[in-house]
Amino acid sequence: MVTGLDKEESRPNYEWHDVRFIGALIGRYALPSRRQPEDDKLPVYACRLCSISTRMLVAMGPVVGKEGETISAHFDEFGILRGRIARRLPQGFVMDIAMSEGERDKLGAKIAWQKKRIHSQVPDKREHKRFQPRDPRTTIVTADGTRMSCFIIDVSRSGVAVSAHIWPELGTPMAVGRLVGRVVRHLTVGFAVEFVDVQAQDELETLLQPLTD
Repeated sequence: MVTGLDKEESRPNYEWHDVRFIGALIGRYALPSRRQPEDDKLPVYACRLCSISTRMLVAMGPVVGKEGETISAHFDEFGILRGRIARRLPQGFVMDIAMSEGERDKLGAKIAWQKKRIHSQVPDKREHKRFQPRDPRTTIVTADGTRMSCFIIDVSRSGVAVSAHIWPELGTPMAVGRLVGRVVRHLTVGFAVEFVDVQAQDELETLLQPLTD
């Protein structure tokens, strides 16, 4: 038997559906159609969330899928989100989120909580903290001169974490932008490069810009 309370709880809470969060959060995503048949491995890439509502999200990442392509994304703050690419962007994509109305209610509540949490946060005053550059796109140059685009997950004065369509071995030398270093750690969505020299904080974003020559 369904009580009045049960009926009330089963109704979509449409007030959540207009909730939107705008802010940078690091997550990861996968394009199921890109599964590699030789080892049945599904590449997972890092991404940066730009904005999210209960209907769609906008994110930046190293690999932009095709419009209409199935995609799944995960953010610690919102969980796993599935849907399709609605629009390609120069640096990323717009994703239509597929879920039931009840699931949208729960997502809306998470979005509202995240907005409150961010607004009440105390600024981090550590001197050498890791941060996300304003433009996360840059270029990797390997020892043989090969260049490819990559996505910066975060960076500090001593190193950078990136996501790209390669998985280099530990110790592999490479340049990220104009900064030279070696791969020192593998991540779920990429790898970390330690710079040969510690860099000046105010020069990092300039030195990490994509190579154009």
